[in-house]
Amino acid sequence: MEPVITMPALGDNYIYLCCYHRNDAFVVDPGESRIVFGALDKHRLNLTDVLITHRHIDHTAGAEDLKKRTGCRVISGEKAEISLAGDTSIQAITTPGHTRDSVCYYVQPSVKHGGLLFTGDTLFIGGCGRPIGSDAQTLWYSLQKLTALPDDTFVYPGHDYTEENYEFALTVLPDNTVIKQRLNEIQQAQRQKLPTVPSTILQEKTTNVFLAAGTKEIKAALNMPDAPDAEVFAELRRRKNIFG
Repeated sequence: MEPVITMPALGDNYIYLCCYHRNDAFVVDPGESRIVFGALDKHRLNLTDVLITHRHIDHTAGAEDLKKRTGCRVISGEKAEISLAGDTSIQAITTPGHTRDSVCYYVQPSVKHGGLLFTGDTLFIGGCGRPIGSDAQTLWYSLQKLTALPDDTFVYPGHDYTEENYEFALTVLPDNTVIKQRLNEIQQAQRQKLPTVPSTILQEKTTNVFLAAGTKEIKAALNMPDAPDAEVFAELRRRKNIFG
């Protein structure tokens, strides 16, 4: 079994069930409980924990039912380290920006898998969240925490906005062949009804225009050659808000 079971939900949400010790598992951002219970039964897993990246209802709606029926813990980032059975250790990384309480969960590498990063609505494949109740500069600094993780870390975001994100990227860098190729790969996956996750930190640093806000290429494209990185990021986010 793969260490992460990806469950599409609510149109464009992703819920993740992560197997970590024998038949124990935790779930990330259960917007629906029904889907989670179905996966637990199918794979004969015991749910021990619910991890919440932020308090929006499409990420939390199933948590109460899961806790009531399984007795699992519900964790929302109040602990810096989350210890589970076996050799599994999870770090909660505070990442305000999308919301003031946003956190991401980094599962340390083990003998069974590389590092796993659950990003909620902070970092998407090819994109990032929309600042709500915070500001773009705060979100920019939070994203820097994530790009400092190992390049081979797998990235699991809370939504599938991937095709739209790469279409937007081409409005900024229309001649970028790497982004064009990435968009083509995503479109092929969607035609086959395959998940567009996971990505990796390296892939995001290579193809995510929001993470490249500090580069000469992006600054030139936006006609902001001398602007601070955070201001360039804010302009990208403003343009994306208009794009969709």
